[in-house]
Amino acid sequence: MTRFPAGIIILLIVSALIFFGIAQRALDRMKLSDKGALAVIAGLILGSFIEIPIWGGRLPLSVNIGGALLPLGLAIYLVSTAGTAKEKIRALIGSLVTALAIYGVGALVMTGLPEPAGRYGFIDTLWLFPLVAGIVGYLSGRSRRGAFVSATLGVLIFDIGHYVWLTTRGVAAGSTALGGAGAFDAVVISGIFAVMLAETVGEVRERMAGGPTTEGKAPSLASALRKPDMDGKIEPDVQEGVIENENRFEMDRNREKRMTGGKNDGGMMDE
Repeated sequence: MTRFPAGIIILLIVSALIFFGIAQRALDRMKLSDKGALAVIAGLILGSFIEIPIWGGRLPLSVNIGGALLPLGLAIYLVSTAGTAKEKIRALIGSLVTALAIYGVGALVMTGLPEPAGRYGFIDTLWLFPLVAGIVGYLSGRSRRGAFVSATLGVLIFDIGHYVWLTTRGVAAGSTALGGAGAFDAVVISGIFAVMLAETVGEVRERMAGGPTTEGKAPSLASALRKPDMDGKIEPDVQEGVIENENRFEMDRNREKRMTGGKNDGGMMDE
């Protein structure tokens, strides 16, 4: 029986979360609308079945639309909409760090005896690599956008590097699809896991700090996160309440003056 791709199952679950509004906070931080996110998910699922041939030499190469091209396009969009240059650089550098981390874990797990499973044959790399990419992607990118970009691009860079390694070593591995097969699952799982980490850890940090921090944020985002009293301003409804209280106090004071004939104004009467 053919195994149903784990990446598609997770995308369907995420679609349900978006439909019921549970993922709204994360989407807002990533500057994605509900309809836009659902359209991307639909494209990823449909694109996972489509591969574009690129090279037909000794080691044929193709590119999977759902596992490579669409994640790459989404990553470019997220980097372009990042609030600061620091966040953009951190996301791009994080993708390289993530690729190196996956390579290091793969070199440790997939080598040794017995082959080809490696010394840790009981570990399923389908889940190991995405989890490593998600954790390293979050630590490198920190923000929701940065974590997603670092994780997904890290997996794609590793996939490209693996193809280069196959060609330079002359390994007869048949055709290779960038972002296809297990790489599609790895891209999806790593990206979603990285965003979940950023969302969970970010929420805990904000609660411990008493609110969202504005340090290192873009001016527009920092202004939206900043509390009204931090700008030295009073909210309109609060200001109206203060004015109303002052007017009421003045009316009571004038009424008291009329009742006393204006002889006593809070002090002693003239002798």
